[in-house]
Amino acid sequence: MKAHVLVNLKSGRGSGQPDMQDLERAFREHGIDAHVIRLSPGDDIPARAAQLARDGAELVVAAGGDGTICGVASGLVGTQTVMGVIPLGTFNYFGRSLNIPETAPEAIEVIARNRPKELPVGLINDRVFLNNASLGIYPQILRTRETVYARWGRSRVAAYWSVLKTMVRLPRRLKLQVTIDGETREIKTSLLFAVSNAFQLEQMGLEGTECIEAGQLAVLIAPNRGRMGLLKNGIALMLGLAQRDQDFDLLCAQSLHITCKRKSLLIARDGERTRIRGPFDLELRQGALKVLTPGGEDGVVR
Repeated sequence: MKAHVLVNLKSGRGSGQPDMQDLERAFREHGIDAHVIRLSPGDDIPARAAQLARDGAELVVAAGGDGTICGVASGLVGTQTVMGVIPLGTFNYFGRSLNIPETAPEAIEVIARNRPKELPVGLINDRVFLNNASLGIYPQILRTRETVYARWGRSRVAAYWSVLKTMVRLPRRLKLQVTIDGETREIKTSLLFAVSNAFQLEQMGLEGTECIEAGQLAVLIAPNRGRMGLLKNGIALMLGLAQRDQDFDLLCAQSLHITCKRKSLLIARDGERTRIRGPFDLELRQGALKVLTPGGEDGVVR
């Protein structure tokens, strides 16, 4: 087996990261000829993965956090190339949802077993997300988080502090028109959060897994509240105590169409920010990505 490994060593856990030689050695121990490629800031990860697929690569491995893995997946969706995963991030929602170990040697063992599984992916205006995509306050939280990480390092505590720091500023709300199954509703909100990963919802103590089990996105919408209400919602979310119809509204949708008066919005996809022109079309596309997992095709929902 030959693998092309795209590695982001700036993801996640700092001193706990493997180096390039460690990765090459671990692949060799399993009889895999690995071409390890270190990603640099500014690299177009989807383009690099897509080029490998066009060149006939059978296996491309994403080694990094959820943003890096999403970038590689973006280049492989709809191709015959299989993706392997080495989770090296802070939260690792995608890898953990598939029971992929969070240590490189054990993740490489999973890759070596060569058990592919077809997975759905979320799309917003044809841009891939594996866990979630959001409009509103969350992209601003990510901007704050980058500053906090730069000063204090990457950790889950730093990530949660970024949430509170952003919410007390009371960011401007969005006026949206959301259309699902031909029905349009007017919504004023600070956050629309579309989730494709049932495991992430469970980890956050949120309802909506039934949407994903039904092959749909779970769409969580924050109520229109002032600063104190928004802060209360944020604390409830971090503590896993957020309740449906009180801290958020829940919609299930295989696809939805969103319009906004603003020409473009900052969108967060799996922890990365992108400015996208509206209107916004979101969908959950079944069987779009092949991923090596511990159980192969065993089990359906992640």
